[in-house]
Amino acid sequence: MHVHNSLKPQDKRLVVGVTGHIGAGKTSVARYLSEAHRFSYVRYSQVLSEWKSESPDSKKRLQSIGWDVMGGGMQAELNERLIARIPSRANCAVDGLRHPTDYDCLSRAFSSRFYLLYIDCAQETRWERLRPRYPLLEDFRQADLHPVEQQIEALRGKAFALINNSGSLEALYSEVEERLQQMHRGGQL
Repeated sequence: MHVHNSLKPQDKRLVVGVTGHIGAGKTSVARYLSEAHRFSYVRYSQVLSEWKSESPDSKKRLQSIGWDVMGGGMQAELNERLIARIPSRANCAVDGLRHPTDYDCLSRAFSSRFYLLYIDCAQETRWERLRPRYPLLEDFRQADLHPVEQQIEALRGKAFALINNSGSLEALYSEVEERLQQMHRGGQL
């Protein structure tokens, strides 16, 4: 028996991807969606660390492994592993998209239910936030210029919304709330 798509119940869940350069506030946004709106939380670096048996706290090592995956043509496999973790009926925040392949895979898997937020922030502000991890500006710049981080700009134009995170967390969360309301309305203003 053939059932028309129009007769199937609509999947109203949201899958929100979050991208931006290191220290921009990706994790703050994704965790906010998880804590304030009960979104499931999935993080690329966590999937990568479990797949490649690496500590998720070893950021420098994860960048290197991420580049091995990306440069070795395994980005689609990383995305398959990540998508398999996204619950079938729950809203989900996906932290840490870094490559157009990430966007393409999530967009194909979730269609009009997938939205990408690009978190933007000046380099100096990002370094200030990450100074405990990178006491020297040069160390931060090296991490920021790592090859695994170089495709992030290609995601800017694919984003549903560009969110500037130069102010307070309250301002960031307020902007996320506005965008979330748009998403619930199907992307309409």
